[in-house]
Amino acid sequence: MKAFGEKLAIANEQLKVINQETAFPHFDEKYELVGEGFLKAGDIEIFQINLGKMCNQVCKHCHVDAGPDRKEIMTKETMQLCLDALSQTNIPTVDLTGGAPEMNPNFNWFVTEVKKLNRHIIVRSNLTILEANGFEDYPKFLADNEVEIVSSLPYYKASFTDKQRGEGVFGKSMAAMKKLNKLGYGKDESGLIFNLVYNPVGAFLPPSQTSLEKDYKRELQNKFGVVFNNLFTITNMPISRFLDYLIQTGNYEAYMQKLVDSFNPAAAANVMCKNTLSVSWDGQLYDCDFNQMLELNVNHGAPTHLEDFDAKKLKSRRIVTGQHCYGCTAGAGSSCGGAVV
Repeated sequence: MKAFGEKLAIANEQLKVINQETAFPHFDEKYELVGEGFLKAGDIEIFQINLGKMCNQVCKHCHVDAGPDRKEIMTKETMQLCLDALSQTNIPTVDLTGGAPEMNPNFNWFVTEVKKLNRHIIVRSNLTILEANGFEDYPKFLADNEVEIVSSLPYYKASFTDKQRGEGVFGKSMAAMKKLNKLGYGKDESGLIFNLVYNPVGAFLPPSQTSLEKDYKRELQNKFGVVFNNLFTITNMPISRFLDYLIQTGNYEAYMQKLVDSFNPAAAANVMCKNTLSVSWDGQLYDCDFNQMLELNVNHGAPTHLEDFDAKKLKSRRIVTGQHCYGCTAGAGSSCGGAVV
């Protein structure tokens, strides 16, 4: 959207739509049903780092508004601040995202340095980047460093996937999966974890994660000979490109109503912002990746940039919320690791 100068490319314009006066109760009011007062963080277990908004794809649902035209890339200096923060803590998991994180020119160096700190590393790869010129050696590099790979695949049929992610994406994704499988990814005995992510291709909630995983495994193995470990279902958040889609198709009100009506206190009690800290490409701190894209920094006295990183102050911080938070609490819940109940 930013490439075309669209109004909704601006975070504040999205917030005006999301937080406008409606009949929907404010998220904080609903969260009171959980019985914890306000939503607050606990120990940081996942350090999620956005390495940049550059991507080789332009997906219709992308909450990052990522694409080949984006120039926001994390520098080596900011990466060092990430390493400094990690060295002060025992945060076990580092989750690298983008855009396509592999397109950051210092990606290999950073993964190697994080590995030296003995942390579990997750890379959110779109698969097609592993088929692109100049990235042929990346699958082996990831395997050598025992990096967990999480990849979005909208469906096990080409037409649905290409509709959301672009023509030819499904075919390239299958080719990349075969390469990863040859290295041992997705095979239980190898220890190399390879998970897939499902995002709905329309204005509806994901189906049962367990049953859909069975369908994916059966269809992908039978028709394409590829395997993976787990499937995560993630609800599309009403922000960025998906918000634009909802408005353009006249589905915004109905989708928000669906999210509000599907509010699940059990899911709300397990939202990912409780154990995750999100770091933007320029070192700013957020409660989650979605707040990052809406430019809603951590608040309530907690440090807002890596330069002022303080794990004690970030623990038990009050989470910044908005109406978009209903996306993580509807039905079985949603997180970067899939359903939460």
